Amino acid sequence: MTPDHIRSKKLPWVIDVGIAVVALVMAAAIVLGLGIGNWVLVVVVGIVFYLTGLFAAATRVEGRRSARNRLWKTLIYSACILAILPLASVVWTLVSKGAARLDGDFFGSSMNNIGARDPNGGAYHAIIGTLEQVGLATLMAVPLGVLGAIYLVEYGRGKFALTVRFFVDVMTGIPSIVAGLFILAFWVLIVSPWFNNGTPRFSGFAASLALTVLMLPTIVRSTEEMLRLVPGPLREGAYALGVPQWKTIVKVVLPTALPGIVTGVMLAVARAAGETAPVLLVAGGAAAINFDPFAGNQSSLALYVYQQAGDASRYAPDRAWTAALTLVALVLILTIAAKLLARRNRLS
Repeated sequence: MTPDHIRSKKLPWVIDVGIAVVALVMAAAIVLGLGIGNWVLVVVVGIVFYLTGLFAAATRVEGRRSARNRLWKTLIYSACILAILPLASVVWTLVSKGAARLDGDFFGSSMNNIGARDPNGGAYHAIIGTLEQVGLATLMAVPLGVLGAIYLVEYGRGKFALTVRFFVDVMTGIPSIVAGLFILAFWVLIVSPWFNNGTPRFSGFAASLALTVLMLPTIVRSTEEMLRLVPGPLREGAYALGVPQWKTIVKVVLPTALPGIVTGVMLAVARAAGETAPVLLVAGGAAAINFDPFAGNQSSLALYVYQQAGDASRYAPDRAWTAALTLVALVLILTIAAKLLARRNRLS
């Protein structure tokens, strides 16, 4: 027996719709009539009126207990819709404003020799920079993060493990500008002169190091939580068959937790791809194409959006919106590819 199969009085859907319409009309009359807000406030006030009217009508028809259940169910659906609306608004804004420069010139050219009155210019150099910087950061952060999480879950005991976990938690909340300043002070000003005849050098690799610092705590924490969710009997069964601990981790634990680990990695990648401050501090930014991440200034899509949004040219906002749409699409494509790869390789 479920509530839907119990024979009792039900509030007709027509009454439900009517209450919603009356609530919106009353909210619009109050908010717009008094001039105290716009359509957003109309929706919020309308939801309040709707919930009040629905609870009163359902109490009269279905009873107080059923009305309370209907009220909380409506609140859950309303909260879900309110959570989706900002995301839908962001996607619609990006697509509507970013479609203006979705052309071959944008994806095939850079901003080199592009003036304020030139409508051309693209983000090819920024796309290359983002792919190289995030790719190098991922290659460095993922093995370190996964191995660190394996140590904390499978081997770590005592004060040292607690200290590592504490500093990982602290690193999770550090601002990106701090990571950029750390790499600037350590790598750019101290280490890079050894390889450049005593002269500090900006590079895309320096930006990758800063992004690695930002990605590492996210990967460690998410992987640690996923490994803790792996059932203990899976490990015990492997140990009972005489399988060594390292092979149990590689063959049983990691494949079981792989989908969750991939999700955490992609969250870290998305954060790294959208960072501007570290790239600005240690990569310098460049208008020309630079395929070498170890030498010379390099740009990224996030830095490109920042620069174009503050440019005085009337053609710059279109470039900024298209670059933002490209960045979101790039992260989405990488996430889908990673999810499909994890689904193919996870332990069935």
